[in-house]
Amino acid sequence: ITKSRTLRDVTVKGLSERSVKADLGFWPIRFVTTGATLQEARAQLATSEAAVRSFLKAKGFTDDDIAVQNIMVEDRAAGYNAGSTPDEFRFALTEDMLVTTNKVDELSAATKAISDLLAAGVVFSSDSYSAGASFVFTGIADLKNDMLKEATQRAKESAQQLAAETGAKLGAIETVYQGVFEINPAVEIPNDRPEKQIDKKVRVVTTISYFLVD
Repeated sequence: ITKSRTLRDVTVKGLSERSVKADLGFWPIRFVTTGATLQEARAQLATSEAAVRSFLKAKGFTDDDIAVQNIMVEDRAAGYNAGSTPDEFRFALTEDMLVTTNKVDELSAATKAISDLLAAGVVFSSDSYSAGASFVFTGIADLKNDMLKEATQRAKESAQQLAAETGAKLGAIETVYQGVFEINPAVEIPNDRPEKQIDKKVRVVTTISYFLVD
């Protein structure tokens, strides 16, 4: 809380917070195969994709939740280090799949069981293996009005208290600044990706200046 030296106005802040749960999850899955020929690498890629789809369906996901984003083909015999690449690893294929779902609990459980895919012979790229799933909350619109009312009311209560302490009365609103809605993880963990947490905390701070009346 801040106030002017003449006590002719007062500026206060009101905070509103809500604990919420993510309602949408994303899991990018990238896996790779190699082969001496393009056909061999493609056959292995098809086997790996089938294993991934089977795993995901066993966890409760449907074809609508799963999408192939990209397939990259690399001929290592044509690369800078072509001479050092063994013939059996000449072709490398990388496939990107994306799971998009509102079944966030099931998605979290699936990411924890990724060792099942490793046991099935699926080889993940290093960045995909460490990335894991991301979770977002999309329901700000349903909370916005109530949270702004609460933040405004708390700011007014603080202003009324300060005005009473200084022997003045609260007058009209001079200025209002509605802060940005923030969505943060429920628990702040150092060096951890905040989007990995399903539980979130929504907060907004409203700043209001009131005139003071003698």
